[in-house]
Amino acid sequence: MDEKIYQSYLEILKEELVPALGCTEPIALAFAAAKARGILGVEPEHMDVYCSGNIIKNVKSVTVPNSGGMHGIEAAAILGVVGGDAGKELEVLESVSDADREKARELLAQDFCTCHLQEGVSNLYIRVELTGEGHSSSVTVSEKHTGIVRIERDGQVLFAQEEKKKNTDTGKNDLRGLLNVADILTFAEAVRMEDIREVIGRQVKMNTAISEEGLKNHYGAEVGRTLLNAYGDDIKIRARAKAAAGSDARMNGCSMPVIINSGSGNQGMTCSLPVIEFAGELKVSEERMYRALVVSNLVAIHQKKYIGSLSAYCGAVSAACGAGAAITWLHGGDYEAVSRTITNTIANMGGVVCDGAKSSCAAKIASAVDAAILAYTLESTNHCFQPGEGLVRENVEETIKDMGYVGRVGMKPTDVTILNLMISRGGSSILKK
Repeated sequence: MDEKIYQSYLEILKEELVPALGCTEPIALAFAAAKARGILGVEPEHMDVYCSGNIIKNVKSVTVPNSGGMHGIEAAAILGVVGGDAGKELEVLESVSDADREKARELLAQDFCTCHLQEGVSNLYIRVELTGEGHSSSVTVSEKHTGIVRIERDGQVLFAQEEKKKNTDTGKNDLRGLLNVADILTFAEAVRMEDIREVIGRQVKMNTAISEEGLKNHYGAEVGRTLLNAYGDDIKIRARAKAAAGSDARMNGCSMPVIINSGSGNQGMTCSLPVIEFAGELKVSEERMYRALVVSNLVAIHQKKYIGSLSAYCGAVSAACGAGAAITWLHGGDYEAVSRTITNTIANMGGVVCDGAKSSCAAKIASAVDAAILAYTLESTNHCFQPGEGLVRENVEETIKDMGYVGRVGMKPTDVTILNLMISRGGSSILKK
């Protein structure tokens, strides 16, 4: 295949499939806070945190990893200041100690941190400002969870990166503009194993481990455990349960890392765990499983390039589309078959709302994976939703693009409505400007 596409797809996988400890939004907050603490260089006396609505939505209800059960924006940011290691990026809270947790609780009680809703910025935006001993520091993260775009100390700009304007309508944002279903399948079949063994192997190992933890122990609503207990040991149930169990654990404070996709651990688990389960059921080789995971991950990323990192569109759906595409490919499906599975999944579940990171994400993952399995089953019996039926277009690329437009543009008012309801009912201090 074309060498530019080959190398670009490899780079996308290596950029996207990285480890993260816990939900990525509180981790991004902790990362920015830890970085600001390092820039300040003295003991901080107060912190102001400015967040976009989508960051607030995804941090408000989730347990901060390695925190001993703490929740919320203030807890994530304070723990980053007290015990975070910014050099570890999305594993910034890995080395937090009991003493750090105790100090964080003390600062929470002292109103050390003030949170603000920042409007008119990108969906993924965090600015942490610290003051102490007459000095100040500021770190701004935008577009990516560890994407620092500005650093200041005592009002002096130490680093500033001009934000890249993305053409998300056409998907031509950096390398991801080259993604399409046909080339993804060609790449998955042609890629050299030595080029993907490390990145995909790490995903298999880490995501399987947290899924097993979620099935063994009590986390949240125990969606994964409940599925297995209620419906039995069937591949269609196991595929849903394994993915849901990983989210059960991750959304409820488990400190084990996961490999993310499109900036999300939940999406990373949804992309991978059902595919791993089907590969085991079909008794395929490790190589074929790895290639199927390439299909799943890239199909999910392909959809997210239109939707954006954070929106009102539940990312479990795009991730499940990837899993469904890979399950179809594992069963011998060609480009047309994979395209029909993607179309069937989008036509069924496209537009499920995201109302923040929390325990019910596991249930949404289970539902999305169920839709993807149904989509494959329909395709395998020559059934596919037809152009003109809702948002289904003449081909899979146009269908993906239109659904992405709905998620990015059409659901913006939905996003605002969800955020306002969450803030007003939670009595949060983030209404302060």
